Amino acid sequence: MPRSVNAVASKARKKRVLKLAKGYWGKRKNVWTVAKNAVEKGLLYAYRDRKTKKRTIRALWIQRINAAARLHGMAYAQFMGKLKQNNVDMDRKVLADLAMNHPSAFEAIVQKVA
Repeated sequence: MPRSVNAVASKARKKRVLKLAKGYWGKRKNVWTVAKNAVEKGLLYAYRDRKTKKRTIRALWIQRINAAARLHGMAYAQFMGKLKQNNVDMDRKVLADLAMNHPSAFEAIVQKVA
């Protein structure tokens, strides 16, 4: 009995991977084995960095809140502690937005908790 291979499926798989490798440099875009490895590695980086992005954005929010709080004579940790004590439930995303775009509203919050 002759060996059975599914050429249609394997060609489609290669085509899908090479399509993902479009825009890569050198052999990474058109040599099957190199492109497959490059695409796998790229997908791993994409998965990992979706998580890392959340961390870096949160760190940016904290820096912005800290800078705005220090303008009003308070450190970030003190400010967040006083927010907790006064039961002000605002997340860092909103506080950072207020600090950047609406400084008067942020100042009102600082005055409320101080």
